[in-house]
This record gives sequence, C-alpha cells and structure tokens, in this order.
Amino acid sequence: MKVFRRLAELSAHRRCLDADLGFVPTMGALHEGHLSLVRRAKSENEYSSASIFVNPLQFDDATDLDCYPQTEERDLALLEACGVDFVLIGRSSEFYPDGFRTRIEVGGEISNCLEGALRPGHFQGVATVVAKLFHLFAPQRAYFGWKDMQQCCLVRRMVRDLSLPVEIRACEIVRERDGLALSSRNSLLSHDERERAPAIHAALCAAKLAFEKGETSSDALTGIVRQALETVCELQYVEIRTEEEFLPHEDPIRHGRIVVAVKLGSVRLIDNLPLGISAGL
Repeated sequence: MKVFRRLAELSAHRRCLDADLGFVPTMGALHEGHLSLVRRAKSENEYSSASIFVNPLQFDDATDLDCYPQTEERDLALLEACGVDFVLIGRSSEFYPDGFRTRIEVGGEISNCLEGALRPGHFQGVATVVAKLFHLFAPQRAYFGWKDMQQCCLVRRMVRDLSLPVEIRACEIVRERDGLALSSRNSLLSHDERERAPAIHAALCAAKLAFEKGETSSDALTGIVRQALETVCELQYVEIRTEEEFLPHEDPIRHGRIVVAVKLGSVRLIDNLPLGISAGL
C-alpha cells in the first residue's frame, strides 16, 4: 500500500494509473463502518484508495476539532489489511495554504436544515474538501455511509450540479451488536453514556415497526422516537426525509428515512433508518 503525504505526489501517481478507481474519504479513527466502504470499493473497482484528513473547515466548534480522535498508525494498518492500493494522509497546510480563499456552497434546503442549521458552515466545509479530493483522486466511484444521510444527499447534489465525473455510492449503516451505529465519536462516550446509547436505535426501530404496521403519519412516527428518548438523552431533532433530495416527507409516509440527532453528555450522535424500500444512491 502506497502512502502519500503530499498532494503533488498523489496527483502524479493518479495520472499514471489508467484504471477504474474507488475512493473512500475519511477523517480517520477508522471503524468497521469505514472498512465496509473500503471493501466495497475494492470489490467494485480495479484499484481502491482512501484519504485520512480531519478537515478543519467542517468544524464549527474548535473544541470538537481538538477532541476528534486521531489514530493514524492504527488506521493505516487497517487499510493495508483490507488491501487498499494507496492512501493520502492530509495536512491542513497542504489543503489550505496561506491565501486559500475558495469555498463551495450547496444552497437550499439540503444544506440549511438539521445538521446545517446546528453546525453553521459545516456543509460548506464538507463540499469544499470533497470537491478537492475528487479532483486529486479522480475516482470513478466514491463511497459514503448512509449514517451521514444529509451529507450523502448533499455530495450527490454537488456532483450533479457541477457535472463531476464520479458516481456516488451509499452503503448501509454498520452497527454494534446492541444496535448503536458505529461512529468515531463513540469512543468519547462515558460508560454510562455508552450504556444509554443503544436507546437511539431502539427508538428508530419502534417507529419503523409502527410504519410497517400501517402508521403513515409523520407526527406519529417521529413522536414515537421523541417519547422513547425524552428521558435518555438530549434530542436535537427527529424528522422523516426523502432519500433523493433530503426534503421533508409529506403525509402519508410511503418511503424515506427517519433521521435523528441526540447529545449524550458532550457527544453528538446521529442515526437513521429506512422506511419502506431504500432507493439507494
């Protein structure tokens, strides 16, 4: 596995590689969710690649940036064990040198609601770094996790609007045995918070079960989640959104995803479940 730490060296290597490339962008602190994306990229392309870069542009809270776990040596070992062909270890000074002024903003509902409203500037930072990574890696396919549903929809919209020659593929959420969605932030939970965290998935499952039994009211379905979590954690939002454009879903609910964000102590966690048949990406 080749490891690049300079953008120019990565670009030179990519120009010499005349083959289909699958790409997985990450911020490191890798877990099985990331590795499932890597394995899919490897299975569907001649070559597979990944990036590890804790992107400062997508953090609205400097404390959150400082606390984000970084485990570079372990991450590289995991990627090599998966058979990744090459990896970029990003550095802020390379991505955003002195005088860097360009930002990419995806306008409208897709970036201004929920995560966008709670984390000002977050999706501008996501769009900017992802566009730059797509330019550097020039992949045929890029792989994202459904856990960050709003991000998946935003990246797909950016690719469509800018006519970028990359196919976005979203992969289903990977979970712990107790249902908690895998996240790099899970390691920041205290023992008590970790014990309460599976209630998030359980609440979503209760809403999904009600939907499968015939409940099609958005208020009723989201109410099930609210009631289940009201004494467990700080609920920031719960809504039902379309997979295609991340729009609010009108009643009656026929398909889509029920999305939730909570805080357990100082740790924010997000999750979602499909209602009906997932359209995929």
